[in-house]
Parts: sequence; structure tokens; C-alpha cells
Amino acid sequence: MPLEINTKGLACPVPVLKTKEAVEKNNPKEIVILVDNEAAKQNVSRFLTSRGYSIITEEKEGEIRIIGILESEACMPSSFVKEEEGKKTKTLLLITDDKIGHGDDLLGTKLMQNFINTLKEMEGLWRIVFMNNGVKLTISNSPVLSTLKELEASGVQLFVCGTCLEHFGLLKDKQVGETTNMLDIVTSLQLADKVIHI
Repeated sequence: MPLEINTKGLACPVPVLKTKEAVEKNNPKEIVILVDNEAAKQNVSRFLTSRGYSIITEEKEGEIRIIGILESEACMPSSFVKEEEGKKTKTLLLITDDKIGHGDDLLGTKLMQNFINTLKEMEGLWRIVFMNNGVKLTISNSPVLSTLKELEASGVQLFVCGTCLEHFGLLKDKQVGETTNMLDIVTSLQLADKVIHI
């Protein structure tokens, strides 16, 4: 019998935290996680994949069953492993708004566009985390979408808060980056050598 964990009705990041706890405590060969929203589905699936599980998802009447079958030894995802000593500084950029500053929103929007479009000049840029209004920069009508896609293609990791996307009803509109949760964001802040908050 697979280990089954019911996380329906629980807000991010609780589903992935309960999954992590169950995996670390029991090391099950097969685990079933019940969730009821797309963000939790993506976060739990990505976590299980990072721990060596193959994933099968079943959806029925608003319930999502994530079935994980262990295929290899547990490991941390490569994106969270510390780089070797002597490599470039890892800079994390935390973006929590779709504009810069307060006062004139039109100016703030233009400043943010200019800032994003200039990021390719930043040395050591490792990861960009988008939270709150910042997630609106990653959706289909974003004026900086093409630049973000270029940054991602060049190796910069883009993490987009799933709770924030759900709050604004934008989960299906996200066009770039990886939907993430607070556990990944906190871990990212720990692993970064430098954090810049915009």
C-alpha cells in the first residue's frame, strides 16, 4: 500500500512541506499526495521528481492525485546544490512589484521595463524570484516577456510564486519561469551569495 497524504484545502507551501516531511520520515517507495489546485500539483510534483520519484497525476471531480514511484536514490535538485568554491558569486534578484518606486505609476512601469531589459549586463545573476505584483511580469501580455525568456535561455533561473499567481487568477497566463512555493524561495535566499530586492 502506498503512503497517502491528504493536503486538500491547505495553502502553499503546506502541501509541499507535508510531502517533504513524509518523504524524509518514511522514505516510501510509492507515495500518493492529494491536492486540489494547480499550484500545489506543480510544486509537489517538482519536489517528488527532485527526490527521484517518477510522477503520475490523476484528476477527478476537483481532486488531484499525485502518485510518486521511487526510481532512484533521494537527492536534492541540482538547482539547489551549492556551486563549487571559486565560482562566480550567485546573485538572487527578488522582484515583488511590476513597477519601481512610488508616485507616478507610469514612470514606475517604464523604470521596471528598463531595469529588466538591462539585466543581461549584470554579472553573476543566478536566479530571479517573482512575488506579489512581480508575477505580472511573467504573463502573456508582459512588456518584458521576451527579455525574461532570453534570460532564462541564457541560464538564469526564474522562479514565480504559485500562491501569487493563483491570487491574481494568472496561473494559466504565466509564460516564463517555474511555478514555485515558499519553501523553494526560502531555500533560494539561503543559497544565494547576494540578494537584491526590487
